[in-house]
Amino acid sequence: MSTRNEGVGSSVTIGKVRKIIHIDMDAFYASVEQRDEPSLKGKPVIVGWPGERSVVCAASYEARKFGVHSAMPATRARRLCPSAVFIHPNFDKYRAVSREIREIFERHTPLVEPLSLDEAYLDVTHELTGIPTATETAECIRREIRERTQLTASAGVAPNKFLAKIASDWRKPDGMFVIRPHQVERFLMPLPVRKIPGVGKATEKILLEMKIETVGDLHRFTQEELVARFGKWGTRLWELARGIDESPVEPSRPRKSWSSETTFPKDIPLNEVAEWIGSEARHLWETLQSKGMHGRTVTVKLRTGDFKTATRQITPESPPASGDDLAGIGVELLSRFTFAAEAKYRLAGIGVSNFVEEETEDSEPEEVPLFHS
Repeated sequence: MSTRNEGVGSSVTIGKVRKIIHIDMDAFYASVEQRDEPSLKGKPVIVGWPGERSVVCAASYEARKFGVHSAMPATRARRLCPSAVFIHPNFDKYRAVSREIREIFERHTPLVEPLSLDEAYLDVTHELTGIPTATETAECIRREIRERTQLTASAGVAPNKFLAKIASDWRKPDGMFVIRPHQVERFLMPLPVRKIPGVGKATEKILLEMKIETVGDLHRFTQEELVARFGKWGTRLWELARGIDESPVEPSRPRKSWSSETTFPKDIPLNEVAEWIGSEARHLWETLQSKGMHGRTVTVKLRTGDFKTATRQITPESPPASGDDLAGIGVELLSRFTFAAEAKYRLAGIGVSNFVEEETEDSEPEEVPLFHS
């Protein structure tokens, strides 16, 4: 296995130096499918349902060459890459592989912060196996992942999370990029501002109007000037432009919510949504029971055929005591929406949060975002 390991030069003053690695699996879901079905190797693979309402969950690098990417409508992906092989996602399988990878991480450090099934931050400042440098640790982890799972991973190594995440994308796929403390400033200065986490299209538009195109351009502004323009975010912007990120790697905490949502093959009336909510609530209850979790807050989400979206939430005095109980609460929440009586729905979801074991005597019910808009 060849390792692409490159870096850059100049200096910047930062706080306590840590050794942070960001590991990002390469086209994870699609790569698992190609591994398990050798006939798919080298072919454009799209993980997702090919239906009119579906979106791409993941795309192999062969499919990405045609412009296919995750969250793209499946119909558009099919137009861009007619030869693509669509594979229905198998999240149980992906979770199992993710657990294997997590075991590898934890042999090197207890400080592992998963971001999803296929990526995580690791703080290897105090590495458990005696490997002296973060670069060597990252190389070792990538090798162990390949040997155990036959999959490839890309890695970024840096003094903080912000830089490590940028670095892991620098030599994808199956590569590694290292940013050492004395190299931070030279690396950051020419980067487009959109590379800064939190800079979306709206913020980028404002920055461009301020003649700020690169991270280096941000250095013309004082912290006070950026705060005056962006509020608290201005301080964060000023810090990141200088490579400052003191946020720690936080090992995974108890899950705050469980939810399920689906996009229907065609728009359906409310009575059919109610049937789905009832059935899905019972499945959700079984999942929670298997994990010994008892949630107090129930949330229902609806999206109409014309893409209007709303959620309704309730925290009853007594937590749901059965699948039927949860189903009844979910169906009752449907009456609290204000969509027109004749409305039809393309998407629905139900979720549970505010778990009993998380509460303290004085705690208020916590509102947790269960669904992505």
